[in-house]
Amino acid sequence: MASKFVYFLSFFIFRLHFALAGQTNLMESVPDLHNSMYKVLDGYPCVRLLNLSGEIGCSNPGREKVLAPIIRFKNANELSQSSAILLSMGEFQNFFKRISNDSTFARNVGGVLVESGAEPQNMLKEFSPARKFPQAEFSPYRSTNYKWNPIGSGIMWNAYNFPVFLLSESGTLTLQEEVVRNEKSKKSYTSVVAEFDLVMQTMKAGTHDSESCLKEETCLPLGGYSVWSSLRPINISSSDHSKPIILTMASMDSASFFRDKSLGAESPISGLIALMAAVDALSHVDGLDKLSKQLVFLVSTGEAWGYLGSRRFLLELDLQSDAVRGLNSSLFEMVVEVGSVGKGFNQGIQNFYAHSTGVSSALNKTLDALKRAQDSLKSDNVTISSASASNPGIPPSSLMAFLKKNSLTSGIVLEDFDTVFSNKFYHSHLDELSNVNSSSIVAAASLIARTLYTLASDTKDLSSSSLTAIKVNVSLVEELMGCLLRCDPGLSCELVKKYISPTDTCPSHYVGVIIDEPTSTPYPPYVGDVSRFLWNFLADRTSIPRENT
Repeated sequence: MASKFVYFLSFFIFRLHFALAGQTNLMESVPDLHNSMYKVLDGYPCVRLLNLSGEIGCSNPGREKVLAPIIRFKNANELSQSSAILLSMGEFQNFFKRISNDSTFARNVGGVLVESGAEPQNMLKEFSPARKFPQAEFSPYRSTNYKWNPIGSGIMWNAYNFPVFLLSESGTLTLQEEVVRNEKSKKSYTSVVAEFDLVMQTMKAGTHDSESCLKEETCLPLGGYSVWSSLRPINISSSDHSKPIILTMASMDSASFFRDKSLGAESPISGLIALMAAVDALSHVDGLDKLSKQLVFLVSTGEAWGYLGSRRFLLELDLQSDAVRGLNSSLFEMVVEVGSVGKGFNQGIQNFYAHSTGVSSALNKTLDALKRAQDSLKSDNVTISSASASNPGIPPSSLMAFLKKNSLTSGIVLEDFDTVFSNKFYHSHLDELSNVNSSSIVAAASLIARTLYTLASDTKDLSSSSLTAIKVNVSLVEELMGCLLRCDPGLSCELVKKYISPTDTCPSHYVGVIIDEPTSTPYPPYVGDVSRFLWNFLADRTSIPRENT
């Protein structure tokens, strides 16, 4: 069933190349002529998405290719014809502001080419195309005008009837050289022209929203496979099956203006890595079968688009489906979410904040457990504070979906910020490895692991030595950062290859599409690399060794 806030990806094909008119090289064949005139550029497209109310994102205005001369944005005071605008990231916001304020200018924009490169991006202090309160429609409180993301422009939530590409670094250099050569040339017959083939129209007229295109089967729904696991494994035939559950969760997907450039290093992958490292640390603790409470871990996908994964998880619980066999939502005592934790390092101190849902005995126990974990990490200068009472409530998080389902849910969200996002590149392609600190992620993982052990033990007599014995593997955190946040080694890293054969090397954490009917036993090629890796990693870390079964 289509939900009001679920977004859907239309059928599309895209290609970008530019033509160099006026070439006089000796040609021996038609392919030689074509290769001389055209160069294909690598890049990342802004794509078209649909919801019940209409469209967002970018596309050619129709089903035809767009052919337009390339002009720099700084030289585009007036456009007399359809033009492809070349602009830097520093000009990005001003360009889209002009688009919204100058309809004459907007009508002559045939396409947009955005430069990339380390030097100009390092000069950019902030950039977030998301809204100031991301996904405010899911807020459990009324203060939806609050600005969790004050620098957010919201431009990724608008619809643009022209293609937009983020160029690769090599493509940027190639195009810059040709445009400079073109600007220096005085020959009227010489021009550099971009051809955009970003056709993102549904296959049938009139299907411009998710409901109609799904009905006509002309688009695919966004989605993927979330993963959950328990430590120790839940034995549904045992009396332990009725243990109170502490659910700890993180997200695996991000978003950006450019679909295939969505690393989401700080938001949310820093939290995912911290959760994985915490699970690994706990897996080495003896006596887990004697814990009073059941630890369950959930990693959701589709959270950047209406909390798809967590909402589906709650629905599966209601349906008591095979996908959540062994889980009972009535046993959930506490929900702990690991949010953005990669920027907690400040002047030698690792600072984190607990954003809570309200007041309850379970919540008080969790805050006490966090304090005990902090005390056990004093030598590492780790601090945890309750978020400001002036906040309207919890920040944008999967926990909001749980509160929408049950307003009495006890939960906290662990973040590296108090009143506003510390991530200056939220839902941006610039939220990459350089935007996070490994020591901050290690500190968060240590805090989580020791807090969960304290909660699951449910005893006041827990010795300090039992907490200090829980150690996070620093090398694992750094390895996961290389696997999930870089192209080298990327998903070809040894850790990932230990569990799966990845289909891609460069990771991208943009949610995928559901190709076939979802099932608890999906066809492996229909499951993304990251989901498959997480499934195997968590299964390995939370399983019972065969000799102990």
